[in-house]
Parts: sequence; structure tokens; C-alpha cells
Amino acid sequence: MSVFAISQMLVGVALIFDILSFQFKNRKYILLSIAAACFFMAVHFLLLEQWTATVLMAVSAVRYAVSGYTTERRWMYFFCAIAVLGTIWTYTGLVSILSFGATFVLTIAAFSKTDKRLREITFFGVALWIVHNIVVWSPSAIGLESFFFMSNVVGYYRYYMRPAKTELVLEQE
Repeated sequence: MSVFAISQMLVGVALIFDILSFQFKNRKYILLSIAAACFFMAVHFLLLEQWTATVLMAVSAVRYAVSGYTTERRWMYFFCAIAVLGTIWTYTGLVSILSFGATFVLTIAAFSKTDKRLREITFFGVALWIVHNIVVWSPSAIGLESFFFMSNVVGYYRYYMRPAKTELVLEQE
């Protein structure tokens, strides 16, 4: 089996954690599930020799685990600084900038105080990862981030749009 095929299968494992993540209401469970997905994605990018993405996904796994327990801004700044250093250390051009942009946005999201704000900011970071994965051509990673995006949409709808819609119907009756 080729290294590429193995890398694509690891994305399948990450996908399970990503899809589950935004179906939780509890912020901590959301973030710990994403941390697990990031670990598998880091190994995926390692196998593809995408060094900036590897480093930033590994940092993201730790960041999500930490942010599951705290929203202190100093941790957010710490992980932003680590992302900058990791990007400088592994810089290769556009793909490095895309993975840095995604990581930076998702770092802000991870340290949001509410799951609603976490979900809203995540839309932008995930969009950047989708573009990154198109540029490096990892079909399964494109699919993963697309499913992650849609899982976030479904979770956002379930917890923030549907309840508002239900309240409007009840008020009209």
C-alpha cells in the first residue's frame, strides 16, 4: 500500500472525530474531539511531506486539548506565537500561508468563551483549510474539511437556528 493511500485512510479516522465534534453541545467535548482529529491529520500531512501543515496540525491538537479546559487569552496568544514560529520554520510559500491563516483563525475560535462563537469563527478557518487541501491535492482532506464544515452547519442549525425558529412558531400561536 502506498504512503499516499495510508495518508488518505488516516483522514477517514480524523473524519469520524470531526463529524462527531460539532454534534456535541458541550464545548469541552467539541474541542477534545477536534484535538483527536487534528492528531490524525498531522500524521496525514507528515506522510504527504507537507511540513507546515504537519507542524500546525500537531500544534492544533495540543491547542484544542488545552482550550477544552481554559479560554484564557494568554494561551491563545501562546498558540498564535507557536503557529507563527512553526510557519517560519517550515515556510514553503502559498501552502504555508494558507495553513497558517487557517490555524490562526481556528486558534481564535478555540479560545472563544461560547460554543456559538467557536462555531461561527470556525467556518472561516475551515474554509482556508479546504483551499489549502485543494492546493496540495489531498482529496480525502478536502472531503474531511467539507464534512467538518457541514457538521458545523448542522450543529449550528440544531442549537442556534432551530430553537429560534421554534420560539417564533410558539409565539405566533
